[in-house]
Amino acid sequence: MEELTYRDLIGKTILIGITYCITDDEVIDQKQFWGTVIEANETVINVKQENGTVISLPPDLRSTKPAQKGEYRLQSTGEVITDPDFTSVWVIKINPDEILKG
Repeated sequence: MEELTYRDLIGKTILIGITYCITDDEVIDQKQFWGTVIEANETVINVKQENGTVISLPPDLRSTKPAQKGEYRLQSTGEVITDPDFTSVWVIKINPDEILKG
């Protein structure tokens, strides 16, 4: 596939995985979402979930790849997503000092 562009995402189904960790070995939470990309440009990627909630992602296309055909099961809900167009995987490292403040 040629290099992915923002235009390639519009109207497509995307499966998003976000891992929150303190260190590479200490995961504190994981979230999975899916929806349809309704906006994608140099400032934001907005994904509308089936329930109408919009999730905003940073406009970094390096985390987004064409999905392999098949069924994907969301661990939190057990929901099965069949043949999404793209996957987007994020790892967010959290400063433990910020957790204590919040």
